[in-house]
Amino acid sequence: MVVRRVGFARAPAHGFAPGVADRAPSGAVPLREETGDADARLIDRLVRRDELAFGALVREYQQRVFSIVLRMIGNAAEAEDLSQEVFVQVFKAVGSFRGESKLSTWIFRIAINLCKNRSKYLRVRHAGQQSELDSVEEHGALGDARRAPIAHVARPDDMLAGRQVERIVQNAILELEAGFRECLVLRDVQDLSYEEIGAITGLAEGTVKSRIHRARAQLKEIVERELGERLP
Repeated sequence: MVVRRVGFARAPAHGFAPGVADRAPSGAVPLREETGDADARLIDRLVRRDELAFGALVREYQQRVFSIVLRMIGNAAEAEDLSQEVFVQVFKAVGSFRGESKLSTWIFRIAINLCKNRSKYLRVRHAGQQSELDSVEEHGALGDARRAPIAHVARPDDMLAGRQVERIVQNAILELEAGFRECLVLRDVQDLSYEEIGAITGLAEGTVKSRIHRARAQLKEIVERELGERLP
């Protein structure tokens, strides 16, 4: 079973502007040509502490960042807070960005690293997940096969069955080891290339492929166990 192109209905609605305390020293940011002129111009404005540029950055990336974070930690409230923290960290560290990867790759790396740290913290707190999975469902369906609009679902029991499967799949994603989960989310949720995932995670391309393959197999096994039936 492959869970492809998972999306969410909304990202955090409330934006924020960085304060003076968040401002990092400015300076020139050398960029490799492949980073792109648009990214280079945006980064230059961010380094000069242009708050309009920061707002543009948030609008461009907040949906994808929120999607990654929510899938990684399975807690909607935590995901909103952590998504904002991602952009605070981006704003603070943009002066150190060397253009050795795409801007999106750098942002997603920050998001993944913050998710790892937050997941450890939540495990220590023994945070419950049952109520949070309801919140996850409210943000959108978990797979293309279940993303049909409600108007296209013929019967209420079909809707209920769909929501139950969504809950099972998301819970199964959270059961995966963090290293497998991040590769699966980046590939099957964000549809990133193996090369991009390697740049984000620091893993060799062969390791990325192996982890995705194993994550999909584990996910299928968990879902089949919960459903009590074999999947194609």
